[in-house]
Amino acid sequence: QVQLVESGGGLVQTGGSLRLSCAASGRTFSFSNNAMGWFKEAPGKQREFVALINWSGISTDYADSVKGRFTISRDNAKNTVYLQMNSLKPDDTAVYYCAADRKFINMQRLAPEYWGQGTQVTVSS
Repeated sequence: QVQLVESGGGLVQTGGSLRLSCAASGRTFSFSNNAMGWFKEAPGKQREFVALINWSGISTDYADSVKGRFTISRDNAKNTVYLQMNSLKPDDTAVYYCAADRKFINMQRLAPEYWGQGTQVTVSS
C-alpha cells in the first residue's frame, strides 16, 4: 500500500511563504520511478494542478498562476517531494494534495494513481 503524507500547511499572511513536504512510502512503491505533483482544491472549485516534477527532477511544469512564485523539487534519497511557496496570495488558499504516478502525462491529466490526504493552506489578506 502506498502512502503519501503531506505536511507544512498552515495560516500565513499575504506575501508570506510556506514549504510543503510530501513523504512517500510503501513496500512496493519506487519513489524514484514516479513523477510527483502538487494539486489544490479550493472550496466550491474543482481540483487543479499546481506543479509537477518528473522522476529525475529535470522536468517540471507549473500552473500559470504560480509560475515565478512556487518551486517544486524532490529528494529521491528521502522519498520526499517539496513545494516552496513564496509571495502567497489569498487565491492560493486551498487544500493541497500530493500525488504520484509513473507517467508524467497522467499527472498532467489530473489522473494520478496515488493521492495524499491533503494539507490546508490559508492565506489571509
